[in-house]
Amino acid sequence: MSPTAYDAVIVGSGPNGLAAGITLAGQGLRVLIREAAALPGGGMRTAELTLPGFLHDICSAVHPMAGLSPFLRTLPLRDFGLEWEHPEILLSHPLGGGRAAAFARDFSKTTDLLGPEDGGRWRRLFEPFVAGAAGLYGDLLGPFPWLPRHPFLLGRFGLSALWPATGLAASRFRGEEARALFCGNAAHGFLPLDKPLTAAVGMALSLAGHAAGWPVARGGSVAITRAMMGYFESLGGVVECGAPVRDVRELPSARAVLFDTGPHATAAIARAWLPAAYVERLTRFRYGPGVFKMDYALSGPVPWLDPHSRLAGTVHLGGTMEEMAASESEICQGRTPSRPFILVGQQSLCDPTRAPAGQQTLWAYAHVPAGSGVDFSENITSRIEEYAPGFRDLILASHAMSPEAVARYNMNNVGGDVIGGVMDWKQLFTRPVPRLNPYTMPHPALFHCSSSTPPGAGVHGMCGYHAARTALRKVFGIRLPLAGE
Repeated sequence: MSPTAYDAVIVGSGPNGLAAGITLAGQGLRVLIREAAALPGGGMRTAELTLPGFLHDICSAVHPMAGLSPFLRTLPLRDFGLEWEHPEILLSHPLGGGRAAAFARDFSKTTDLLGPEDGGRWRRLFEPFVAGAAGLYGDLLGPFPWLPRHPFLLGRFGLSALWPATGLAASRFRGEEARALFCGNAAHGFLPLDKPLTAAVGMALSLAGHAAGWPVARGGSVAITRAMMGYFESLGGVVECGAPVRDVRELPSARAVLFDTGPHATAAIARAWLPAAYVERLTRFRYGPGVFKMDYALSGPVPWLDPHSRLAGTVHLGGTMEEMAASESEICQGRTPSRPFILVGQQSLCDPTRAPAGQQTLWAYAHVPAGSGVDFSENITSRIEEYAPGFRDLILASHAMSPEAVARYNMNNVGGDVIGGVMDWKQLFTRPVPRLNPYTMPHPALFHCSSSTPPGAGVHGMCGYHAARTALRKVFGIRLPLAGE
């Protein structure tokens, strides 16, 4: 171990670890990031999982939150090579029988796609928030506890967000298409769609699409990692990869240690410096369902029956609102659904660097019970074939990751959970444990900065940023204004 002393050490180099590092190093502090894996990035990695020349995002793929993140918007990431690419259609949701729902960044196009009645209803639901979306997201992605800077806009948003997703969709829309579209977005929260607050995810993702798009990073999600790493290192930060931390006492001396690790891992690593009762509370943190992921190298574009799906960056295969509600309820009860909700990413449609000329990559995962040992590879392939006859004939190679493999890939993905733990009303604001400042621990030098803290999952860096602001104030006496102020 190097004897070099740092002002701060960060365990983990995911988007939140990098965000914390940038925030601290930006104040002139000496910062080290330790990463167990051979490469940095956590969920923001890209690799040739199938064949040479086919670049597949290993975890995060489409980034609705990035464009509205108050923190990421302040960073000069373009100077470090990050370019965003936007699909022509943000999302499609085929229902079979020639029916499909889709939405675009532009409201007029979305109205055309959903039809005059539900298209107009969709516009009326989201348009009031678009002009003030940056400020609203500043509150939605703010620290906890916090005083909102846009209380009236946030309150109006909350009137819809507090609903169950199925209840809001059924009350707002008349047709199955718009209801399925909204509930498909809400299903990104991995919760039963008939529970209160599940509409919040559908509201947030849909609004993000209209305000900033659902972009992908040119060259793969690893481009986000490279840009954040490049900026961090330009500030004097140091990253050590292939350097797992098993005990906090192994770390070089530092005034603050921030953990971009899940509560269970943090409990194991920091046990020597924490009260036993607090460690036990961390181990009770609840993780949610997992994912079974497939990546495909294809000889050409997916032959979707729905023409909008041929242009969409993301495709949801979940069926009707009722079918999605049933499958999401099943996985949350630990039962294996016969037709799980499947997310499909078509990054190569708008980013030609992902595959050789004329060929395509396809990214897909199914929502499955935590730790499921069921092989869903054929389920996913056959479901895509159902909506795109001839898909099988295009497959040059494929790569599967079970929930167990997803967990091995990243220790934060317990049971295959890729969103950092259950985000229901019991744990949304109390993650990782109920505490006035969730980024702190009973030890004054230790801080949480992973997606298991507010505001939760997504490539926005706000968990790391808020944790770093807390450490700056409590350890270094530096008060940093909130990003966007």
